[in-house]
Amino acid sequence: MSIIGFIGSGNIGGTIARLAVAAGHEVVLSNRRGPDSLAGLVAELGPKARAATPAEAAAAGEFVIVTVPLHAYKSVPVEELRGKVVIDTDNYYPQRDEQIPELDDESTTTSELLQAHLPESFVVKGFNNIYFKHIAELARPSGDAERSVLAIAGDDAAAKQTATAFLDSIGWDAYDVGPLAEGWRFQRDTPAYGAVYFAVKSPDGGFDVPGRQVTAADLEPLLKAAKRYRDM
Repeated sequence: MSIIGFIGSGNIGGTIARLAVAAGHEVVLSNRRGPDSLAGLVAELGPKARAATPAEAAAAGEFVIVTVPLHAYKSVPVEELRGKVVIDTDNYYPQRDEQIPELDDESTTTSELLQAHLPESFVVKGFNNIYFKHIAELARPSGDAERSVLAIAGDDAAAKQTATAFLDSIGWDAYDVGPLAEGWRFQRDTPAYGAVYFAVKSPDGGFDVPGRQVTAADLEPLLKAAKRYRDM
């Protein structure tokens, strides 16, 4: 089993950490507020979890999950992540992150921004197109007929193998969309984002509805149907 560092331990990070510990991994959690703010989550997770600073979590992890608001991506430690696999859950919300011109003109993608910030790391995009509660709700053991897939994208084959193995360990199959530049196919406002995992349509447009199984056969046509604004 692995030691996994978390840079960001909110809804997404905390959910993944719970699944990771249940699968036998160790987790090192961090956030911008400091280790003391994570005492409750660490106590819940037990002896396989500890809190640290972002730099310490980055250094400790055999691979690291970055789940911070996109506007904070430049605060992610660089030196401590050199040579490591980094799974990036970020999405771009201009109302939260302010306008980022290179995302607005679609000359790059969110995970490519992080990859540029971490030039000697191996970034894999994942966990970004699903409501955090569904990550836990839909997890199933390997071989279960009701198992679901999550999309990943990355430029390094070995890094994607690491991400795939981790997903498998916590109850998910991976669907490889291709290189990091193809990550836009399951970003915000695409058919493969969020609602594909909803069992029912939320009457108020919210996310807090039951999840449903999503197979590769369900996901593939949605990824292919994605359009960038400039192609519309």
